[in-house]
Amino acid sequence: MTPAQNAQLALLLEVSGTPKPGNVDRERDLPGLRFEHFLAGAVGAGPGLRAAEGGAPVGEAFERAVAGMSQQEGDNTQFGALLLLVPLVKAAAEGDRPLSPGAVTRVVEDTTVADAAGFFRAFDHADVFVGDPPEDAADLDVRRGSDAIPAVKERDIALYDVLALGDEDDDIAAEWTGGFERTFRAADRLAELEGPASARAARVYLELLGREPDTLVATKHGEKVAESVRVRAQQALEGGPEVVEAFAESLVEDGVNPGTTADLIAGGLFVALERGEVSV
Repeated sequence: MTPAQNAQLALLLEVSGTPKPGNVDRERDLPGLRFEHFLAGAVGAGPGLRAAEGGAPVGEAFERAVAGMSQQEGDNTQFGALLLLVPLVKAAAEGDRPLSPGAVTRVVEDTTVADAAGFFRAFDHADVFVGDPPEDAADLDVRRGSDAIPAVKERDIALYDVLALGDEDDDIAAEWTGGFERTFRAADRLAELEGPASARAARVYLELLGREPDTLVATKHGEKVAESVRVRAQQALEGGPEVVEAFAESLVEDGVNPGTTADLIAGGLFVALERGEVSV
C-alpha cells in the first residue's frame, strides 16, 4: 500500500479497536458521534493524505484532509490524528525506509508561515475543542480560524513554532516538537503484540492511557480527572476484560473522552503499517 492508503487504513483500524474506553469504537457510539462518522471521516481525509504523499506542503495537505474529514454529520472525528498523519505520510513518501523519527522531524521543522496559515484555515472546517492560548499569543488563538492568519503573517511564524506554543499542554503538539516519541513508541508496542491489528490497537490504547494523562481530558475536565482516568486505566489493565468493559462504560456515561490517546494510536498504527510490522 502507499503511505496515503496506510494512513487511511490506520484511521480505520484505530476506530475498529474495542473496547477503547471513552472513545467511539465498533461497539460504542457517543452522543452525536457514531462509528460510521469515523469511517466516513477516514474516507473523506483521503485527498489530503494523497496530497501529502504527492509532495504538497504540510499546511495545504492538512487543511484539505480536515475539510474532507469533516464532510459527515459527526463534524470533527480525526482532527488530531490527521495532524500527526499528514507529516508522517509526507516523511514516508519522501524518505528512505524504514520511517524514522528523524525523517518526520525534518518535515515538521521545515514547515513555513504558509503551512501555519493552512493549519489555521483547517479550524474553519471543524469544531475542535482546545484550551486557551498563552497570554502573549492571544492573536494566535486557533479558535479564530482563518481570522488569525494576519497575525500569523505579521509574526512571521511557521507551523512548527505555532505548535511549540502549546506543546506543554497538548500531546499532539508535543509529538511535533518531541520527535513523535509516543507515536513511535506505540508503533514499537503494536509490533510486539500478536493478533488482529485492531485488537492490538485497543490494547496499546489502554496502555498509553494508563501511562500518561490524556491532555484532551485535562483540557475539558481538569488535571485531577485526567489523572484519575490514568489510574483507572492502569487498574483496568491489571483487572482483566470485565474491568476494562466496566471502565469503558463508565467513561461513556461520564462524558469523558480521551481522544488524544486515540490520535496517538492512529499515528502508531501508520508507522507500524509502513514498517511492515503490522499487516492486515
